[in-house]
Amino acid sequence: MSTLGRLITIHQPRRLEIGAGAAAKVGEWADFSTRTLIVATAATAPYAERLGLSGAVKVIDDVPAEPDLPAFESVLETARSFQPDLVVGLGGGSVLDIAKLVAALWNGKQSLPDVVGPNRVAGRTTPLVQVATTAGTGSEAGIRALVTDPETKSKMAVESPFLIADLAILDPELTYSVPPAVTAATGVDAMAHCVEAFTNIRAHDLIDGYARMGFALVGKYLKRAVEDGSDVEARAGMMLASYYGGICLGPVNTAAGHALAYPLGTRLSLPHGLANAIIFPHVLAFNQPVAALKTAEVAAALGLRDADSQDALKDAAFGFCRDLGIEMRLKAHGANADDLGCWAEEAHAIRRLMDNNPRDMSVADVHAIYKEAY
Repeated sequence: MSTLGRLITIHQPRRLEIGAGAAAKVGEWADFSTRTLIVATAATAPYAERLGLSGAVKVIDDVPAEPDLPAFESVLETARSFQPDLVVGLGGGSVLDIAKLVAALWNGKQSLPDVVGPNRVAGRTTPLVQVATTAGTGSEAGIRALVTDPETKSKMAVESPFLIADLAILDPELTYSVPPAVTAATGVDAMAHCVEAFTNIRAHDLIDGYARMGFALVGKYLKRAVEDGSDVEARAGMMLASYYGGICLGPVNTAAGHALAYPLGTRLSLPHGLANAIIFPHVLAFNQPVAALKTAEVAAALGLRDADSQDALKDAAFGFCRDLGIEMRLKAHGANADDLGCWAEEAHAIRRLMDNNPRDMSVADVHAIYKEAY
């Protein structure tokens, strides 16, 4: 059934630059800026020199992989002291999320808890540039930002059109140094965004188009990017796949896959991409009975052969991820079997995502998936 008659809203960056050397476009675009705050990590901060910025530049290089509220507030305090007229996110999804929130909140009266949820950000007056250095989250394309609550270990999710970038940069040269294991895991994360939006109960024909392009690019380029990190075509293809996934998140969002992945990040400290890769085969197969045609499209795009049944599909998708070099067993990552039940309850309670899933998933179903992944 067509969904073209259903109202959706899509927000995209006002300008996108993609291709080798695109990072230098930041300086050309930001000729108005005299005070630039760059939010980065120790690994991505050296790329600041490629942006071509002039004037006073302050680089924050210690954003953690899974930032919590105190980490965000530390960056916010630095921003308020520096008083930037431009904020640049330079890194992976966590960095880009922090940059979004800092640009929107540093010169206002709202705190992060004030803006958790949809459409609570009062506005933004500081321009925002997002420079992706991984191909996974698609955060540079989106209106959402996630920060961990240190007390509950849950994700504080902010959604607002005021978080969209004025300029997004996809420069494949900035991903050359990403290790193969990280390339693989973040690539599966990008694919999961597209697949979960594609099979979502809120799926829309327009977003289906972006999703199809996204997981097709993953099927074509992810293995190449893992095998040769300097393959510029593969790296650019994966950055575009990630960007498409970010577009999918806005009007549709993810579903059970990401809900199950979040406790693995907050409780087990797994990187977000790795957590999603571990969960991906299990949720793809779980949803297959109610999304057979779309799941078959995904399987074909990824080259998953003889995947008609749930078990065969799970095995094929598991093999796809494993063959990229991803360690798929939770036990190998330090998980304790006794914790799986609590994690299942926690994941099941993330209704903003679980309610999007095409097939109802009980706490027992979640627990079973965790045990299979263990």
